[in-house]
Amino acid sequence: MPKSYSLRFYLTAATAARAGDEMSGPALLLAGLAVTGSTTDASALLAGITVSAAVGGPLLGALLDRARRPGRLLAGALALYAAGLMVILAGLGRLPMACTLPLAVLTGLLGPALSGGWTAQLPCVAGDSRLPRANALDAMTFGVASLAGPALAGGVAVLLGAPSAVAVSAALITAAVPAAWRLPARGAPDRDARPAPVTGALAAGFRVVLRRPPLARATFTSVASCAAQGMLAACVPLLGAQWLGAAGRGVLLFSGAALSALAANAVLARRPLAVAPDTVVRAGALVQAVALALAATGLPVALVVAVLLLGIGEGPQLTALFAVRHREAPEHLRGQVFTTGASLKITAFALGVAVAGPLAAWSLPGTLTLAAGTAAGGVPALGRKAFDGRPRRRVG
Repeated sequence: MPKSYSLRFYLTAATAARAGDEMSGPALLLAGLAVTGSTTDASALLAGITVSAAVGGPLLGALLDRARRPGRLLAGALALYAAGLMVILAGLGRLPMACTLPLAVLTGLLGPALSGGWTAQLPCVAGDSRLPRANALDAMTFGVASLAGPALAGGVAVLLGAPSAVAVSAALITAAVPAAWRLPARGAPDRDARPAPVTGALAAGFRVVLRRPPLARATFTSVASCAAQGMLAACVPLLGAQWLGAAGRGVLLFSGAALSALAANAVLARRPLAVAPDTVVRAGALVQAVALALAATGLPVALVVAVLLLGIGEGPQLTALFAVRHREAPEHLRGQVFTTGASLKITAFALGVAVAGPLAAWSLPGTLTLAAGTAAGGVPALGRKAFDGRPRRRVG
């Protein structure tokens, strides 16, 4: 690790980029509604920039794995993402939605750069000896971002207008570009080794995720948890209206969960658990399932406890998931494993929102119970030979 590049520098930039990312969704939603006056158009913008991550993540990961200086590619992805937000903003109200929506989809292709793309570079920054603590600190940046991003979007929208919120989110992402550019380079590749075609690299990345049972199990569990979180997100306005007195107060539930997740990861950074990360991933899903079942009871006190419990499950689960990915991913496919995982989680969250939206209007407790079942459904360990197409080789 270069002396000029510190873990603190990495964490500061990652927090800025991820806060900008968390801010961009609500900001686009507010800007779309303010400019077009249509909730349908505003929701379509948010869906467009979210769903396309499923395609962009694996491809971006394959390119990062092939790059001698992955930080340069990551910096370019961040800059293009920020530029895409500004182009979308410029097109709102001036271009037909049929033109603006594809811009959102194209911009969303780069979304995994802000999550998995950063985390895949962590071993080059922290080294093996410091990686467990660095994992916990990196996971904390997601908690800080999920806490600060929506609050910033709402605050800036109120003070300066919704379009300004989109501009601020783009500025935060742009601020991380220099740190990404300076990320350490990889070691010199073998002169006799020829890089596989991108299509071959994509297939190899998916094979690693599917054929390494610990990685397949952790991915399956985390994706189920994200789908459950998406279902909760669709319920938040109704939870605020029915149980907290106003739909807008539902946003406070996200803040409570983010705070407890941040606190749990802060404890883990100082006192790592003496259990395998695979166990923590599954335990985190169980805790989230219990929290969602509590929320379904309809009691205000139970809802507060459920939100805090949700973060306690979610925060350590993310830290443990990173540890499993770092342990199981071969060095030459690390970027793709992380961005593919991020893409699957983002897509699962979006699908959870889509499924729960109509159901929540019919039965809020029923939807939350379904969310609890979804999270719990990711807990059972898959068979030891599941997804194991050939004998497994240990990763050094």
